[in-house]
Amino acid sequence: MAALLNQLKRNRLEAGLSQQALAGLAGISRQAYSALESGSANPSTEVALRLARSLKTSIDHLFSLPEAAPQEILAQLVGPSIAEGPASIDKPATRVQLVQVGNRLLARAVSGTGSTRRSLIQAEGVAVNKPDESNRVTVQPFEDHETRSPTLGLLGCDPAGALLEPGLNRHGINLVWWEEGSHQALSGLARGEAHVAGCHLRDEDTGEFNIPWVLKLIPFPCTMVTFAAWQQGFIVAPGNPHGIRSVEDLSRPEIRIINRQSGSGSRSLLDRLLLRGGVPSAAVTGYNREAGGHMSVASTVASGQADAGVGVQAAATALGLGFVSLEEERYDLVIPNHFLNNSGVQVLLDLLRQPGLRRRVETLGGYDVSAMGLPVSHS
Repeated sequence: MAALLNQLKRNRLEAGLSQQALAGLAGISRQAYSALESGSANPSTEVALRLARSLKTSIDHLFSLPEAAPQEILAQLVGPSIAEGPASIDKPATRVQLVQVGNRLLARAVSGTGSTRRSLIQAEGVAVNKPDESNRVTVQPFEDHETRSPTLGLLGCDPAGALLEPGLNRHGINLVWWEEGSHQALSGLARGEAHVAGCHLRDEDTGEFNIPWVLKLIPFPCTMVTFAAWQQGFIVAPGNPHGIRSVEDLSRPEIRIINRQSGSGSRSLLDRLLLRGGVPSAAVTGYNREAGGHMSVASTVASGQADAGVGVQAAATALGLGFVSLEEERYDLVIPNHFLNNSGVQVLLDLLRQPGLRRRVETLGGYDVSAMGLPVSHS
């Protein structure tokens, strides 16, 4: 028989009784009482009644049946490691987030080098084994409702994505936001790993943002709406003590940078400017050091581990850093047409039309929200 849960110690201390005193009132030995309080033994009905009477409470308040653990479920493991080979879960009890995308339940680890922003954020359960040959993993949810609540899966790198969460939550939608560079976000959307992806990728041939990349990477019809235009540039120490103004300054031997991962819009911008300025990447100290997001770049600069990194102005403002603008970019949200009737997507589209969200984003610094929520068309 499973041990009952009990509140004996709490009630005993509130009553100001020692174990010996309460045992005497219940007519049992101190050793027998100690076994009950520790949960290693269950009381008889008579002893339970005596304990409840001695503590002036009810049996139901003192003892309860343990809750059954939620049923384990099978989920498809997704994440950056999928394209690189075996999945990254290499030990039991790895925390995962869960999201239902179409008819697939997906799990993604919230720890590891690619998940720094979310490593201390809520998870819905733990993976209890390694993934099988099909990259499926068994997940133990923390609570039964974790797999029943409507979710919106979002891939993207915009720090302002966190501002969507309160509005979605008010409508009963749980936002599961995974930080990815633009190319990775679109690739994940193409694999069916999210409902929405954000991107800021400029096409080298046309100079157009995002549309050419969506047409190239996404194999099904999509709708695109603008989230915002933002200022992208060098995040530097307060006051810009090294006088960094252009990519040419990055080749100075005393300057160390922190880069974004390959496939991100920020990395693409830096590479384009280096090529235009005739600066080889090998001449830039730290070019091969990579951070997983705009806030990670800003944190690295703020800690003094780098002198500059490419990111959005809002990230610099959030940490009180300096900023040197390089380019205005358009950050769009890409939604597969087959998800347009999804409840979470519908709430998201409505939020983008609300002035409250626009004000919140605008106050972050470096955002132009005048086109927020408007459909994107070919220029």
